[in-house]
This record gives sequence, C-alpha cells and structure tokens, in this order.
Amino acid sequence: MNQRYLPGDPPVELTLRRSPRARRFSLRVSQLDGKVTLSMPARAREAEALAFARDKEAWLRQALLRTERSERLAPGRTLPFEGRPLTVTEAAIRSVRVEGDELLVPAGTPDIGVRVRAFLKLAARQRLQTASETYAARLGRPFARLTLRDTRSRWGSCTADGSLMYSWRLIMAPPDVLQYVAAHEVAHLEEMNHSEAFWAVVAQLMPDYAGKRRWLRTHGPSLHRVDFGA
Repeated sequence: MNQRYLPGDPPVELTLRRSPRARRFSLRVSQLDGKVTLSMPARAREAEALAFARDKEAWLRQALLRTERSERLAPGRTLPFEGRPLTVTEAAIRSVRVEGDELLVPAGTPDIGVRVRAFLKLAARQRLQTASETYAARLGRPFARLTLRDTRSRWGSCTADGSLMYSWRLIMAPPDVLQYVAAHEVAHLEEMNHSEAFWAVVAQLMPDYAGKRRWLRTHGPSLHRVDFGA
C-alpha cells in the first residue's frame, strides 16, 4: 500500500490499496481513526485512482468531518464507564475510582491514561469473568482461560481449545452489551461457527440479544476513539 495526498486545506492523506478482486475504485473512511483508503483494481493506473478521489473530494471531506478523531484522555474529558458518561477529575486520592458522575484520578499524575486504562482493565476482567462463568455454567461447557486485549477488529473470540478473549474496552459499553459479547463467545464453546444453530444458542443464553448487538454495531467504534497513551 502507498501513501498519497489529495491537495487542499488541509491535505487528505490517502492509502492506495491494489486488490486483484476489485473491479472499480472505491473510497473508505475508517470510523475508528479517520484514515482514508482508496482501493483500486490491480492493473489500474494510479493517476486514474487519484482522479477518482478528486471527483469525490466533496463527499470525502464531509465524511471526514463526521468522523471523530481519537482524543487523548485528560482531566475534564468525559469517558464512558459501563454506559455512563463520567467526567475525569483530579482529586487528592491515591488510586482511580468512580464517585457519582466523576472518574477520580490522583492529582498531578503524569500518566493519567495509563492509570485509567489499568482501572478499566481490572473492572472489565471482573465483569467478563463473572459473565463468562455464568453463561458457561448454563451450557455445561467450561472455558479454558480468559484473556483481555485491545483489539479493533473484534470484541471477542473463542478458540478451539476453549480459550476466550475479549476487548477490555467493553467495560465502557452498557453492562448488557458486555453481557451479550460474553454470551456470544461462550456460545462458541458449543458451536464454533455462526450458523443458525449458533444463534439459537446465543438466544438461549440471552433471548433479547438483538438490541445489544445493534448497539455495538452503531456505537462500538466510539469506544476506540479514546486514546489512553503509551
């Protein structure tokens, strides 16, 4: 893939991607980080691809305006926690904690993002461990282990050996959405696919899962826009 720029104020960085399966030019703006990908047929000329991007410039810039960029966590910033917006507030405390509508962080801490991320990961592990154990017990299919990652392509996964993986950012979603992802992955302990039989198992564990799934598709990308730093 090559990087090119569409002139203007400001210039727009384009990532050119050749694909043997592409039959035409297409533009995609990532909802996660605002990056623009210009896909093109394998044998197409680069000049033609850039001309296509220029023709779509008005649409492209409007799409970029609608895309929220990642924002570094800092005092005064609002952060979702279990679906509730909390204001990050410095206080004379030693560890991160929630009080009312505030997420209190130790005053003067240079690595606020790192401290808050550790707090979120611990809370996520506790919630997801409990949810996974509950759903696994209902199925009578214990899982091997549970790990947390900061994945962008998926909210969870289940391997053939029964290991579960979740994105710790699920702790920022409403609790029932986190519960849905746990039910989804535990269902894979019985059906390692996305067949009708699999969705029947999900419905068995969480009959009203559809609304939670829609929430994640609609609002999930916003959970990735918080930058917690190194």
